Amino acid sequence: MSTSLSPSGSLSGRPPIADAGPLALCAREPRVPAERLVAEMVPPPRFDSVRFDTYDPDPTQPSQTEAVTVLSGFAAGLGGAHATGAGKRRWFARTPRNAAPAGPRGVYLDGGYGVGKTHLLASLWHATPAEPALKAFGTFVELTNLVGALGFQQTVQTLGGHRLLCIDEFELDDPGDTVLVSSLLSRLVEQGVALAATSNTLPGKLGEGRFAAADFLREIQGLSAHFRPLRIDGQDYRHRGLPEAPAPFSDEQVTKAAYATPGASLDDFPGLLEHLARVHPSRYGALTEGMAAVCLTDVGPVPDQSTALRLVVLADRLYDREIPVLASGVPFDRLFSDEMLNGGYRKKYFRAISRLTALARDAKPLVSQ
Repeated sequence: MSTSLSPSGSLSGRPPIADAGPLALCAREPRVPAERLVAEMVPPPRFDSVRFDTYDPDPTQPSQTEAVTVLSGFAAGLGGAHATGAGKRRWFARTPRNAAPAGPRGVYLDGGYGVGKTHLLASLWHATPAEPALKAFGTFVELTNLVGALGFQQTVQTLGGHRLLCIDEFELDDPGDTVLVSSLLSRLVEQGVALAATSNTLPGKLGEGRFAAADFLREIQGLSAHFRPLRIDGQDYRHRGLPEAPAPFSDEQVTKAAYATPGASLDDFPGLLEHLARVHPSRYGALTEGMAAVCLTDVGPVPDQSTALRLVVLADRLYDREIPVLASGVPFDRLFSDEMLNGGYRKKYFRAISRLTALARDAKPLVSQ
């Protein structure tokens, strides 16, 4: 795939600061082979080293400590659930009518943005006593794209030998995809695969509360009795005691930093939004591969909801890969309109603001003072 593009000039007619110009996301059109999609179903770099003992529960939120306890026990219980052998029957077989329940087949985490759901999900993946090849971790979008690349039956065969499937950011806003994945999960459970997921909520429908839990359980038809919902309360840890979104830099500062930072990209924000419409969201990880920093000029409010949802996915991939974002224009907390922030996807938008704000703080050292 094309991975670089040197701009023909710079803002204000300024000469290049380095012999080689920065990269450009808009010049990339990644193609991701199906086998790579499977191989990359592991926790992203940001969560590669997280564990249950590195999770810092808020002492004022007992549900956070409870989640660690429950998930630790869940991981330990998977030690006998071999996806291809004897343990599978003991863990997943139907319980005799008058026997005590053996515990849930799956667990999912329901809570607001920034409470550490992905940290806990990745910790579960790491704690599960199985070889990495027998565990899969991916977002809902990545899972649906895998089905699209392999086909339904081949996906069942590929994942059916796994001990655990972790699904981050389970989407509830596309009924077709949700039913597709529900059918997939039903087949995988039949083959002995344990499930874990994090969910987003759509408070514009039924309020924040436990809507995501109820809707998630309803959608995965026939499996609801085997899932234990864990509500994780708390405030966004990325903003605890920290200031709001940092002020943007000037176009000149952003451009200078892009040229001075090896491996940085430089894009005009409106042009990037147009480019995202031409790249499937499942490829946004590949789009940002190898980037040391993402530099954006002329950041402004997102024009419509479809564009906004694509930007949310990009923000997630940048955050997963710990790529700093340096920007000019408006602050990241002004990307989405009041209508968007009060609508059904508000949780997604607040998560994107939270993550982009954290990445903006990480990018501040790139600007020479």
